[in-house]
Amino acid sequence: MTPWGLTAKVLVDGILPRIDSRLEASRQPFDRDDLLRPHTESRRWGWTHYGVFIPDLPAPYRYLNTMTFIGPTGTVMFDNDELAAPDARNTATVLSSTAHADQHHYRAYDTSTECDFAEDGHLLKWGDDLSIRVALPNVAVDASYASFEAHITLTVTDTVSYFVRSPVYDHISLLAPFDATISDETGNHRFSGLGTFEYARSVSPQVLSSRPLPEALKLPADFFTYQIINLDADTQLLLTDVRAAGSTACRLAHVRTRGGPAEVYSDVTFEVLEHEEPLTDPYGREMRVPARMRWTVRDGEREVLTIDATHDAPWRFGHGRGYVSAYSYTGRWNGSAVSGNGYIEWVDCEP
Repeated sequence: MTPWGLTAKVLVDGILPRIDSRLEASRQPFDRDDLLRPHTESRRWGWTHYGVFIPDLPAPYRYLNTMTFIGPTGTVMFDNDELAAPDARNTATVLSSTAHADQHHYRAYDTSTECDFAEDGHLLKWGDDLSIRVALPNVAVDASYASFEAHITLTVTDTVSYFVRSPVYDHISLLAPFDATISDETGNHRFSGLGTFEYARSVSPQVLSSRPLPEALKLPADFFTYQIINLDADTQLLLTDVRAAGSTACRLAHVRTRGGPAEVYSDVTFEVLEHEEPLTDPYGREMRVPARMRWTVRDGEREVLTIDATHDAPWRFGHGRGYVSAYSYTGRWNGSAVSGNGYIEWVDCEP
């Protein structure tokens, strides 16, 4: 085990559980509007993330994601050093895609020359490709890529899910009804439903160096999956499994309801039942990806949820070193049958 690996194990298994207040915070209304800042000049907060995710669109689109990083994370699973800016700390990326045709945008930007991020976070621009305007409860996303355009308005609620809440790392998802238009060669297509607005900020060892950190010095976070399912028109399920150096950092199920309660469960099991053929990314690296998966969520003796998922859409590269896609699922939630479409993010850099 590398020195970072040993440190990660101590942090994940011993220290973070004592300082992380994510479970109780996920059951309370969100009241930290001042949290949502880009921190581009900070040397404490090494990276921030803004994301807008729509998990359940009709075919052929299936989903629409807007996944951004401002600053490199200093982790094994998320940094593509081949894309680093002259000062690596100024690297930003955007991944946006659907499952339709070639609708896939992934590129890097130099924050010192190509981006404009208001200090208060109200206006964020990645070149001429993407802008996000934040004035809670309203968020507006305007994107113009080579193969499609997307325009999204969200009405963000105070229903929040914390994946992490600690002095060194915050990561949240806010339930957000949306209206969206996707424009492509077939015309303008309008959609509405339940989406998410997400934000994260974290410390990073990368702040100490203008050059990308060698692999051995990156934080050994090496497995990540995040999946979103709209169980019905008003109920959204978030599923996460994150690991570092063999230790589980986050394996949770969040269930939240429009105009209703939010709950978080920690008795969660995730299984890959079958893999597809490995994928090879643009830099020649192979990665295992799932063909069939199962989630099981319990609350004491009661089975809250079981989901069997089958991957059935193109994998889109650029979620760090990993991919995003969609799947079909069947299962049971609180004793009732459920089925539909889910959104998946997948990064597997484990040995």
